[in-house]
Order: sequence, then structure tokens, then C-alpha cells
Amino acid sequence: MSLTQSISDLISPAVTEAGFFLEEVQIATPGSHRIITCVVDGPTPLNLDQVTVASRLISELLDTAEFMGETPFTLEVTSPGVDRPLTQPRHWTKNLTRLIKVTLNDGATITGRLTEFNESDATLVENIKGRIKEHMVAFADIKRAVVEIEFNRKDASDE
Repeated sequence: MSLTQSISDLISPAVTEAGFFLEEVQIATPGSHRIITCVVDGPTPLNLDQVTVASRLISELLDTAEFMGETPFTLEVTSPGVDRPLTQPRHWTKNLTRLIKVTLNDGATITGRLTEFNESDATLVENIKGRIKEHMVAFADIKRAVVEIEFNRKDASDE
């Protein structure tokens, strides 16, 4: 079993019990030490206090894990970036009402506000100069979906 998988298997239950989701574990080995990066998410965007809680929890587990050996390591705990693709149902739930950019398998793109979704498709509402167009997009047709950053988000009455 790889070190990445061993770390994931060790920390995932504790991270889940604390109310978070372990998205990914990455390991870099520059020189004679390791940098272990754990990407942790929550049902809502994580704040600094929540990242600190997750970091302490993971650190305690790694400090006592025999498979870590004697190689020194630096632990980095972070939340997913805004450019992280939406790949799990919980990602879609967390981003309901946000602007989503979807790239379809055929290369076409749709950018719209996520208004609803189910196990097979998502509904995006596109507003182009006051013209509203609703798109029902099957998850099977999506190559990549990401949240679009909105600096001056209009509320629903402005759209």
C-alpha cells in the first residue's frame, strides 16, 4: 500500500467524525523530508478555526503512525480552491445558487446559476442581458464543472 493511501486510510475516519471530508492527500519529497498536504472540505466553506481543528487532528494521528517512519515531515492542511472541479454530490449541494461553468464532453460550455440538481442532472439558469434560459445538463455529459467567482453577486431580484 502506498504512503498516500496509508495516510488517507488512517485520517479519513477521524476527519469524517469531526464533520469534514477528506478530499485528497498529496505528498512531495523535496530533499530529505516530506511535505504532506491534506485537502479537507466541509458542508460549508471552512474558516480558519475549522482548518486548525482538522490540522491538529491529522497531526496527532500522523505523529503516532508507525508507517511514517523517521523521515521528518511538514503537514499542510488546506481547503479546496475555488477552481476545484465539482465531482461529488456534496460539491453540488454546497454550491447551490452559485454560478457554475460547465464544460461538456463535446467541448461546449454553459455558465449559469445552479438552481437544482438530482442524481442524474443539474439545472443551470443563464441570464444574458435579461434573457433567461434554463439548461438541464446530464452529469454524464459533463467533462468539467467549476464555480465561477462572482465579485459583485446580484441577488435573485436583480437577475
